[in-house]
Parts: sequence; C-alpha cells; structure tokens
Amino acid sequence: MTIRAAAGSAIGNRYRANFDAWHLGLDPLVAVVADGMGDGEGSAMAGRTTVDIVAAAEPTVAGIRHAVMSAHDQVGGFGRQIGGLAGCTLTALLQADDGFWLVQIGDSRLYRLRAGLLELLTVDHTMAWLGAVHGWFPFDSPQAASARYQLTRYVGHPGAPAPDVMHIEPLPGDVFLLCTDGVAEQVPYHRVLEVLGNGSGPEAMVRDLLARAEAAGGNDNASAIVVQVSSTP
Repeated sequence: MTIRAAAGSAIGNRYRANFDAWHLGLDPLVAVVADGMGDGEGSAMAGRTTVDIVAAAEPTVAGIRHAVMSAHDQVGGFGRQIGGLAGCTLTALLQADDGFWLVQIGDSRLYRLRAGLLELLTVDHTMAWLGAVHGWFPFDSPQAASARYQLTRYVGHPGAPAPDVMHIEPLPGDVFLLCTDGVAEQVPYHRVLEVLGNGSGPEAMVRDLLARAEAAGGNDNASAIVVQVSSTP
C-alpha cells in the first residue's frame, strides 16, 4: 500500500491570523488538524499543543486516549492560567500495523471517497448536529446557524470528554480528507466529491479546496489534508 498526502491552510478574511493547526507525516501516516476556538492566545495555544501531542501519540486506543487526556490537561490548565477560553477541535488519522485510527473531538471532519461514494466518517460534536439529527430545527435555519458554534465536546472542555476513536481499513483507491470547518462549512458536499474524485494529486486537491473556500467568502480559517491510498508506488 502506497500513501501520498498533502496539507495546506489559509487565513481567510474573518481573523487577523490563522488559528488552525495541522501536522502531516508519512511512513507511517500521521495526519492531524485542529481548529482553535476564538481568536485569542488560548485558541492558538490549544490548537498547536493538541496537534503536537496527538502527532506523537502511540497509534493504539490506549495511546490515543492518553494523548487526548494530556491535551485536555495542558489546554485546560492554560485556560485557567489566563482566565479565559482555551480550546480546540481535533481530527486525526494515525497509521497502525493493521490500518488507520480515526480520532475525533469537535467539528473538524474526516471524509472518505471510496468507489465513487463520498462519506463523512465523523460526527460533529455540536448542538447543530443534534438538532439536525433529531429534527429540532431545519438544518439551514437561524437556530441551526447559531447552534453550529455550540460545541458539545472539544479539547480543553472542563469535563475532559473522550474522543471518538474508530478503526479504518484503507483500500487502494481510497481518498481521505481531513478538514476544519472553514472547508466543511464553505465547500459543499458535491464540490468536495468533485475535487477528491478528479484524479489529480493531493497537492492539487488541497489547493483547489482552499481556493473554493476562499471563493465562497473566506469566512473562516480553512485547513485541509488529503490522503490518497494506492496499490502501486
């Protein structure tokens, strides 16, 4: 199995700086994205710290859970130190001997394109997601828009919630996208499908996704990691 991957990030027009953070390593694959909450020092610290801790995690369930708890401790401690918000989302794909481990907390996402079907493999930990699933309000309503900012789980949360952890067996031809909500909220499903299925390399796909997020308004920091799996070098 051969893995190719690329990553990129854009500031957009909403914030003065980029409060997303990411890491990409190959052989083995270590792909991590985080989205800081807000635009303060707690946001910047949370994203970078969480990415660095999870990128160094042992790719086992125990290793992943230990890393996330360590991130909770450090980010939560920083928030108490500054007397303000410190938190971030987290989505990671870590290669192990028998496949990939998906790690998720918050509303960054992992998509997989397989055999022409684009699937969202993560769940947004937000009140908007709960509202959409249970029919509390229309997905495109003002209530849903407000609820997208109400995270039920994030790194630095006082309750130190556990992440979702799922084992994935990659197949040749799979294309994965890890992204922050700056991509997910601005590039619609059918456009993501179009980009991931166009047969270009990961670098071109990342550039295309970030350009589409910018063209949609650039209303948030936007980060993307694209991973291609093949059976040939």
